[in-house]
Amino acid sequence: MNLTLLASRRPAAVRDALVRRGMNESRAIAAAQGLDPVAIVLDGLTAGELDAIAAAGLQQGIECIAGGDWILLAGSTSGLASVTRSGSESVPVAILHAIAGCIHAMVEQPDYWATERGRVDLTRPVIVGILNVTPDSFSDGGSYLDPAAALSHAEEMLAAGADLLDLGAESTRPGRPDPVQAAAEWERLEPVLSQLARRYPKTPLSVDTVKSETAERALDAGAWIVNDVSGLRFDPRIADVCADRGAGLVLMHSRGSFAELATYDHATYSDVIGEVLEELDRSVECARARGVQRDRIIIDPGLGFSKRPEHNLQVLKGMRTIASQGMPVMIGPSRKRFLGAVTGKDVAGRDLATAAVCATAYVDGADLFRVHAVGLVREVMSVVSAIEEA
Repeated sequence: MNLTLLASRRPAAVRDALVRRGMNESRAIAAAQGLDPVAIVLDGLTAGELDAIAAAGLQQGIECIAGGDWILLAGSTSGLASVTRSGSESVPVAILHAIAGCIHAMVEQPDYWATERGRVDLTRPVIVGILNVTPDSFSDGGSYLDPAAALSHAEEMLAAGADLLDLGAESTRPGRPDPVQAAAEWERLEPVLSQLARRYPKTPLSVDTVKSETAERALDAGAWIVNDVSGLRFDPRIADVCADRGAGLVLMHSRGSFAELATYDHATYSDVIGEVLEELDRSVECARARGVQRDRIIIDPGLGFSKRPEHNLQVLKGMRTIASQGMPVMIGPSRKRFLGAVTGKDVAGRDLATAAVCATAYVDGADLFRVHAVGLVREVMSVVSAIEEA
């Protein structure tokens, strides 16, 4: 007899073991997902609901930990799914549906991101090149304020392997000047965005803005996506614009006013992952209520925004939880201050650390990676994705 320990118990390891032994790949994938361990916490329950859920869980061999008005259910994905099909009349249907929806979101990760101008393929790492047409960004402020320089740099990033370009015309760095007015923001963006849209009509273009006026103009000029670092907190009408146009929408976690986004003024957490997800949920609910389709939305946990170094590391450590919410995840670690705290390197020396973060986050479920050093990150991610697919 031979015994093989599938040490990681990751779905890919189980899937491959079953396929090697003759199982059909689609069945193997389903089986592997069913064995994947997961935990769900339900809050705000009555005593009767707690008892009913615990009884249904225990009946299916699910571990239950309860306290106050909450319960944690832990077990295999298939075991938790069985709870929703147990037929227990004592568990409210709404709760069973909520659990089923959560499980579905975890196992049915989307393989594309829909936008008005086309789909963005998510079956491999998506490298998002940063193009700051600003005089004061923390890493490259002023370098690409001239449209000719910006266009040249965009072409370099595309040649190096960028899948998508994200254009920004207003810096979020700490100590920045007064907010940029919409007219001035558009004056910086328009010549670069319009040229890129004409030259590269099949390349997804994103505009990083917190203003619906700028978002509308950008989509008219050829942008596919709006990247809102406020998560609709500053101008919820951005969601209306994206819904009307069917545009992609990135909702990033942040706190505070625009001037406080990249500071520690609101960096107080008792549960970083839980609070980030709760606040992102509000952004998603706002977008959905205003008509944005779910397959148009990307979530971003906001590395470097309203988070101290230890908070950013905790977010990365919890990436699997963030990526299990049923929506694709983008991260923007590029040259951020927390990498300097870890490595001791200044801004210009943080590209290797950036690539390391992208690699670990991809393995844990992140999909899109917003970076400055496109070529380096593309090379690293090509190796990581090849290993994942081997």
